[in-house]
Amino acid sequence: MKKISMLEGIRSCLKYGKLSKAEREELQQKRFKEMVCFARQNSPYYAALYQNIGEDFSLADLPVVNKAELMANWNDWVTDRNVSLSEIQTFMENIDHIGRKWGGKYLIYTTSGSTGNPLVSLCDTSTNNVTGAISALRSYARSEDMKAFIKRGGKSVGIYADSGFYLGNSSIRSRLLKMPWKKRQIGLVSALAPTEQIVEKLNAYQPAMLGGYPSNLELLVEEQKSGRLHISPVIIMTGGEYLSDTLRLQLKETFGCYVQTSYACTEGGTVACECREQHLHINDDWVIIEPVDENNQPVPAGVQSDKILLTNLFNFSQPFIRYEVTDRVILHNEPCACGNPSPWMELEGRNDDVLTFTENGKEVRVPPLAVYATLKEVHCLKRFQLVVRAENRIELRLEAVDGISRENAFVQADGALRAFFQQYGIHNVDIALSPDSPRRHPDSGKFKHIINE
Repeated sequence: MKKISMLEGIRSCLKYGKLSKAEREELQQKRFKEMVCFARQNSPYYAALYQNIGEDFSLADLPVVNKAELMANWNDWVTDRNVSLSEIQTFMENIDHIGRKWGGKYLIYTTSGSTGNPLVSLCDTSTNNVTGAISALRSYARSEDMKAFIKRGGKSVGIYADSGFYLGNSSIRSRLLKMPWKKRQIGLVSALAPTEQIVEKLNAYQPAMLGGYPSNLELLVEEQKSGRLHISPVIIMTGGEYLSDTLRLQLKETFGCYVQTSYACTEGGTVACECREQHLHINDDWVIIEPVDENNQPVPAGVQSDKILLTNLFNFSQPFIRYEVTDRVILHNEPCACGNPSPWMELEGRNDDVLTFTENGKEVRVPPLAVYATLKEVHCLKRFQLVVRAENRIELRLEAVDGISRENAFVQADGALRAFFQQYGIHNVDIALSPDSPRRHPDSGKFKHIINE
């Protein structure tokens, strides 16, 4: 298996910026061929999938894969023949293993499960080194913000869901376990906690960098304006959800600092980094992004896709080749004023709604991610969609896992939701099981887990 050190990753990223267009394309093609050949030789799943593919092939010749298919063939999909899904799942039963390596070799990440049950992903040392190199060299849109962050002591806090093996939570905890002396510089605040608890921890920590999901950061705007929150970050980095122009401006004006975002996913790491022009440039030396329609046919630049196909060029333990991701993008090939020649994209992304409730005549706002993460831990739910209406009325649309009735699944979800809302001081809620299944918006085709009506 090909191994990539952190130093090699950094050198490669630096060198890529100096290559011509032809040299960039040649490097990407070389890495693509290496990944496909390695997958064919070491993954029984890909060996069978590519049995009719000749030696002279292009990207378009390869079949598309999706999460359901890969999870159904997990043991044959991974290239390390000494690891099994059952062993990984047993390891994940202990939440203290978050951020720890299975067998001393792999960090374990899971996706949020936005289209069903989550995908279980292996992160080997090479994968971690490449993502680290990209983060070190490309995460800041402006160099002056990086300098200001360092000058302020490099203290950062991420507000992320801490209830599972998610990318943000696991990666931060991994760093803290590896370098416990960094606890005064790297902090993690649970996105599931009530806002007042988040505010208390941020005030105590005083981060120079604030990171988190836009929907959680949105709730901090009023806290900062009211004086209950009093922090002065030099940079805010958002991720995991769509960052609207309106919220970007609100955060900038409220906290008095630059605000930027990125596009990352468990399967591809940091897929795209934002530049000064607020364009998300694809890290096309390490990933290939194909915007396609619902039938997996290419969509031209400038036209919004129905989804994308992602090919990861550095994870040899668990190859993702033409892997379906349900985010909609618009690809741009025109030059960017920042000077980065890599293509950039506009991302529609996930945009669940912040929820509003009334308790004793007072409005209480709840971030959607916290509700989503609570329901994600109700394992009898295969798929769900929560709709909040006036007077604290909640409709829960759900699909239960095989062998569990919808009614029994609802009972468990109802209990989890009520316990969660009580943490926010919300005691009077009317939660009803919907006769409908989770569904997409009839016009946009977008799917939201959490809807505030």
